[in-house]
Amino acid sequence: MNVVLGVGGGIAAYKAAELARLLQRQGLIVNTVLTRSGGEFVTPLTFAALTGRKVITDLFASRSADDILSSAVEHIQVAQENHVLVVAPATADLLAKFAHGLADDFLSTLYLAFTGPVVLAPAMNTNMWDHPATVANMATLRARGHRIVGPDAGELACGTVGPGRLADPEQIAAAVAAAVLNKDDLSGEVVLVSAGPTQEPLDPVRYITNRSSGKMGYALAAAAAARGARVILVSGPVHIPAPPGVEVVNVRTAHQMRDAIAARLDESTIIVKSAAVADYYVSNVSAGKIKKTAARVSLDLDPTPDILAEIGARKGDRLLIGFAAETSDMIAESRRKMRTKNADMIVGNFVNVDGAGFESDLNEVTLVMATGETIPVARATKREIAHIIFDHALRLRLALHASQ
Repeated sequence: MNVVLGVGGGIAAYKAAELARLLQRQGLIVNTVLTRSGGEFVTPLTFAALTGRKVITDLFASRSADDILSSAVEHIQVAQENHVLVVAPATADLLAKFAHGLADDFLSTLYLAFTGPVVLAPAMNTNMWDHPATVANMATLRARGHRIVGPDAGELACGTVGPGRLADPEQIAAAVAAAVLNKDDLSGEVVLVSAGPTQEPLDPVRYITNRSSGKMGYALAAAAAARGARVILVSGPVHIPAPPGVEVVNVRTAHQMRDAIAARLDESTIIVKSAAVADYYVSNVSAGKIKKTAARVSLDLDPTPDILAEIGARKGDRLLIGFAAETSDMIAESRRKMRTKNADMIVGNFVNVDGAGFESDLNEVTLVMATGETIPVARATKREIAHIIFDHALRLRLALHASQ
């Protein structure tokens, strides 16, 4: 997928470099169009180095007769070859041009020729944002169906405090992901996702845990949000930024995760339990640090709550998706888990595969469905697999309702 990143002339233009990186991490090819004013804040070389692509800065950049003829229609070619147009920062000037169909540079001319989804991230002084002209222009652009991200409120470069600050690049990237998908099929759903490991304390400084990074669960939360869902993410301890627009509930232990999920179960419509919850906890936690001696130390381990089974017992007509991380007999274990936990889908994967699974950005899984289907999913990024899971989950729900 190709995306045009239009960069307007504002102090927030430096954040567009971070946005370019985030879009690339989504697997998108980023083509930058830098306005003349934008080039006063960030050089074309910055975006060329980040994206490895030519940066367009002028409608008539070349001066030979043949090159001028070529550049005269380049905006049409760029419009046809790209799938999404995102403008960040979208200045008051650019918004006015777009709203009124004015085309006096490459970006505004490209906008008129572009027929795909448009994402606009406004950034400007608070008074400019509140001006009746800008308010009217934004109403026009919203009426055209463009996705508007921000602006955020806060202290601006000019010293003013109020709305006008460019939205977080992560939030803009999420809006672009939604536009690329062109899906809003989870709108109206409340998706409850659990992610990451749990930590079961031994004493005030030590704990039992596992290798889960939380990347799969966070990818699922981000994918659900991109498809229009309200998302509640119950997360064990991880080192990942929260997906934009997602409500995060931080927990540490298995019991805390069980309680957090139970408290939010009634408001959910889809539950995805991807967390790698510890199977045992230490029942005799030491109040003080356990001192190292030559003597052997024994721990009393009790089983943690079976959260998936507890959800399955009270899930009603909610869709329940669980995970099975196995070292052998993965499909058989996934089927057993689906049957005994009353789940609708189990996402099975081998944890002993090099380059995928725990701690990796990649995964390869098998979807074991309540309809009897077994669907292998080849190695891909966890973000891609998250969307595949939701594609099949929605199809599964239709099949289950049709059979009732």
